[in-house]
Amino acid sequence: MIKAARRLMLGAFVAAAALLGALAPEARAAQYAALVMDARTGEVLYARNADTPLPPASLTKMMTIYLAIEAVKSGRLKLDQKVRVSALAARQPPSRIGLRPGQLVRVRDLIRAAAVKSANDAAMALAEAVGGSKERFAQMMNRKAKALGMTRTNFRNPHGLTEAGHLSTARDMAILGRRLFFDHPEYYNIFGRKKTRAVGRTIYATNRRLLSSYAGADGIKTGYTAASGYNLVASAHRGEKRVIVSVFGARSSRQRTQKVAQLLDLGFKRAPRDVAVIRPGAPTGRVAHAPAPALRPTPPAGLLAQLGEAVVPAAAAAELRASRSRAAPLRAEFPPDKPGGGVAVASQLRMGAASPAAALRAPAPRPRPR
Repeated sequence: MIKAARRLMLGAFVAAAALLGALAPEARAAQYAALVMDARTGEVLYARNADTPLPPASLTKMMTIYLAIEAVKSGRLKLDQKVRVSALAARQPPSRIGLRPGQLVRVRDLIRAAAVKSANDAAMALAEAVGGSKERFAQMMNRKAKALGMTRTNFRNPHGLTEAGHLSTARDMAILGRRLFFDHPEYYNIFGRKKTRAVGRTIYATNRRLLSSYAGADGIKTGYTAASGYNLVASAHRGEKRVIVSVFGARSSRQRTQKVAQLLDLGFKRAPRDVAVIRPGAPTGRVAHAPAPALRPTPPAGLLAQLGEAVVPAAAAAELRASRSRAAPLRAEFPPDKPGGGVAVASQLRMGAASPAAALRAPAPRPRPR
């Protein structure tokens, strides 16, 4: 009887240990962090656990895309350049777009797939195209993070799948979201897409729940793994204001959207209406006030032709050409500086990029790493 009781107790202990092990990822995911930022100035309007290093999941791809856009703008890559998919990139787990070893894929398609669908195979292919290898690209990511002021971030891979030491914070990811807006405005609108074309098919945004439900939302990036929980860096504009929210560790996609919406509301409530726009890294003396324009800004002449189909599919480009005289541009280009030293970013901060005319109403994606 005693031996049988001991065996029973041992079995119960092993079962309990296995259950705790299975729940461990969710326990880690319960670590919640958030930050609300006035995008115009970088002022923090709310913070909770904002400097706690946590798994960023696919928020990581914001840096991958940042560096890929830098490579395009510097001429090291071209949007229509085709890169060969490696075996390493092709075998990345979901979320993925289904790249095959040896396949030739345009850089623009890889950027779209990583930004909109959060495809891990596309992110790895971009990393190898820009950095030559996963390891060298991670070094580039960390150098750029340091340069941008992301002081508590350490990247180990380009997609955000769980890896020891791959950590960031709500504050650092809000900083990165703001830099994407200011540093690469002509590409920023890709984060507001509910769907787009890539690698010959239509792909749907992982962030379409927020984009479809919150007025003024136009980005930026979701993330999910069992270790991280449901993460999101979001941006929205309302009147004179633009707010960025960073959330780590929500318990579900629905809760993530609800928390971000609540924090955006809080940000708009706390942000002052009239404020001097301060570009990231700019001296505090070089700022400009932002009076509201009577009409939405018009893109500089010839800029759309130069960019071509950089981030907007042909159908959207045709719609833009048909309505250019009155509608706001689908892209997020800046208007030229106004006489008298006005800073062009001011109107974009207020108005943002227009969303596509037909809103996509699609069910939320099933939980998977992205």
